[in-house]
Amino acid sequence: MSHLRSIAVIAVALAGAGATAIACFGETLGSVLVGSDRAAATRAGASDAYDYLAPLEAAPWIDGDGAVAPSLRGKVVVVNFWTYSCINSLRALPYLRAWIERYRDSGLVVLGVHAPEFGFEKDTGKVRQALARLNPGYPTIQDNDYAIWRRFGNEGWPGFIFIDAAGKLRGYRLGEGEYAESEQLIRHLLSENGRDVSGLPLSAAAGYGIEADADWNDLRSPETYLGYEKARGFRSPGGFVSDGGHRYAAASRLAQNTWDLAGFWTVGPEFAALGGAEGAISIRFHARDAHLVLGSDAGEQPIPFRVTLDGAAPGADHGADTDADGRGEIRDDRLYQLVRQSGAVGDRTLTITFGRPGVRAYVFTFG
Repeated sequence: MSHLRSIAVIAVALAGAGATAIACFGETLGSVLVGSDRAAATRAGASDAYDYLAPLEAAPWIDGDGAVAPSLRGKVVVVNFWTYSCINSLRALPYLRAWIERYRDSGLVVLGVHAPEFGFEKDTGKVRQALARLNPGYPTIQDNDYAIWRRFGNEGWPGFIFIDAAGKLRGYRLGEGEYAESEQLIRHLLSENGRDVSGLPLSAAAGYGIEADADWNDLRSPETYLGYEKARGFRSPGGFVSDGGHRYAAASRLAQNTWDLAGFWTVGPEFAALGGAEGAISIRFHARDAHLVLGSDAGEQPIPFRVTLDGAAPGADHGADTDADGRGEIRDDRLYQLVRQSGAVGDRTLTITFGRPGVRAYVFTFG
């Protein structure tokens, strides 16, 4: 299947002393298998094979602990770079769980490196809460300063590093897709380590709810950021007023993959924040699923919202975080699934209206 990319911009984030290119990717953009030059380059000058894994011993573990790192000697290791609000990372979880279930007894270890895209994902408490909800099935390390990311030469979410039992980097994949090829590499590395996996069939992985594979054939809308640093397609009259409160009006018309604001909002580099009693965001999109990363500054008090499709309640097309009337609540800083269309997919206008100030809206993603 030909996968459409679910993002069209690559952001540059400064992490520590170096610049790190970061992006969420909805297709496999690069595949590096056994013996490749790219894999060798990713070693970043490691003088010993286990230098790859040395940073894991000192890393802050969100779950699991540093005792995992020394026990990796002699194991085949998959390092998964992810972040909990990225839909592309979430849709990879069923495959990672399936690999763990199938090959754990044959010497496979999966480790997660949580590298944040947004500021709220640096909060250990929020990441721990997300892990409890998502149950990824592997220990996770917090990499807020991108030290491990840079060490392995990762370039986006999700990123997959494959390390053999001798500690050598043997493969790298960026983005969703080609999971069968990745699993074949895992089987090859396990076989090299003396484990007979020939009798094991390829893992069956099925994602449900927000983790279900995208409808790639009907996905025509890219990731759409609402903070001005990476925003595009904004159509409210007059454009952005950066970093200052402003009363925005809805556009007279939205073409595909354009959006607007209504109400009193402050648009910052990372998110748009609602300052008025009521506000709305509308976007014209083409995809089966529509998600929005949302948070709030309202503490533990939930913020109600309502979603409409082409001006009407979504009914059977509601998402996991809305009901048939389109109603939902912001309780955590995370990705919310607003729409999952049950019938034919076409151009639709989604409007989300909020009932109280304090909303922070980060990015629309689609599937």
